[in-house]
Amino acid sequence: MAYNFISAQEAAEMIKNGDTIGMSGFTAPGAPKLISEEIARKAEREHAEGRPFKINVFTGASTSDHLDGVLARANAINMRAPYQNLPDLRKRINAHDVHYFDRHLSEMAQECRYGFYGKFDYAIIEAADITPEGDIILGCGVGNVATYAHMADKIFIELNAKLPHSLLGMHDIYTPADPPYRKEIAIFKPSDRIGSPVLKVDPAKVVGIVRTDSYDCVKPFTEPDELSKKIGSNVVRFLIEEYHRGGIPKEFLPLQSGVGNVANAVLYDLGESTVLPKFQMYTEVIQDAVFELLKKGKCTFASTCSMTFSDKVEEELFANIDYFHDKIVMRPAEISNNPEVIRRLGVIAMNTALEADIFGAVNSTHVLGTKMMNGIGGSGDFTRNAYISIFSCPSTTKGGMISNIVPMVAHADHSEHSVDILVTDQGIADLRHLDPLQRAYEIINNCAHPDYRPLLLDYLKLGKGGQTPHSLQAAFAFHVAFNETGDMRNADFSKFC
Repeated sequence: MAYNFISAQEAAEMIKNGDTIGMSGFTAPGAPKLISEEIARKAEREHAEGRPFKINVFTGASTSDHLDGVLARANAINMRAPYQNLPDLRKRINAHDVHYFDRHLSEMAQECRYGFYGKFDYAIIEAADITPEGDIILGCGVGNVATYAHMADKIFIELNAKLPHSLLGMHDIYTPADPPYRKEIAIFKPSDRIGSPVLKVDPAKVVGIVRTDSYDCVKPFTEPDELSKKIGSNVVRFLIEEYHRGGIPKEFLPLQSGVGNVANAVLYDLGESTVLPKFQMYTEVIQDAVFELLKKGKCTFASTCSMTFSDKVEEELFANIDYFHDKIVMRPAEISNNPEVIRRLGVIAMNTALEADIFGAVNSTHVLGTKMMNGIGGSGDFTRNAYISIFSCPSTTKGGMISNIVPMVAHADHSEHSVDILVTDQGIADLRHLDPLQRAYEIINNCAHPDYRPLLLDYLKLGKGGQTPHSLQAAFAFHVAFNETGDMRNADFSKFC
């Protein structure tokens, strides 16, 4: 294959206002870096001349400041999907400068192939290497790149010198057929491989290759604080108790874990447990904590969509890649998050909530019901199909002025039908066999902060019957009190009696 090397600026100049671009990667790993920065500079120049310039950006999940950050600051994004997590983009979304639609990550690629979002003008793909046959060895994140590369009219490749050729063999690129021709996805254990180790593209669509030399700039998570440790300890305590009573098979089951400090605290606690056996993971992201578990042998295999390691850990991975080569596989998001596979394997799902209500519904996305935080991500994919679905959050935030256990969630991402276990720093609520009123008492007594338990019990007294005794007049009294006074503890239910 004859390579056409170009500059990032040359690539950006080919992109026009209104173009739709599919980007590789899942979280920061695998996401393009230089071309997106040059697109942002082009947008700034076009805007300065009074000309419109915005593009539609489709990714695997969140990206990095090299992509979402610079494009948001340049006001260069028209449409964005399916997930994001950067403050500059969040501001644009909440100001309606960006049309953001929040999708389950397992659905994004197939919906693109179904034609729901129109044609793709370009795909931009970060690569570790290109084989003599023109196949692409991907980096540390896969996302939806197989579909974007297939659908795009033209392709740019960012060839990253920091990524070793030895990543070859750590990917399993598989795209299911679309209905009505789809067959079973033949993954029966996390280590099964069903696809290609490389991304195959049409060489005629590759219009330019840009050289890069940069790590993903993932910051290491801080050591878990006392609050995160309490939550993590409670999650592990539940798993141990469930394992002892026979609710989890003696071989144990694959785990899925969301991202963040609480998730890392859970994983660190799992690594220290002498009761639970070695385990595998079938998840969408593995972080530094999983890297340590793989080193120790506590986690024996991890199937993921992205290795979201800090730069220091990424360096260690590359220096010892022979050891990890048969312990990690990276898949497209529609496979790593696939409901069929999750349910077949019996994955235990562990995700975080912004808030939960006393009947078990969970809000993962909207602060006070209106402001988008990040998005639903893959939590719905795993929650709805898990062997056991666990959600965790602190009982309070903002110095106690916000209760994360509320009468009714201000935005519902996961209904009570999908939530099995709720965990906070206060304790564990097992909701699996309870009716709505029983769930309410279980959550209030075990998960709510003591400052809020009397208020939540007062709310229950306002219910006028029915299986789920909400008071429609008072359901959002906590949120209203915070908006009006800055403290949910000022909620006054007496006026609703």
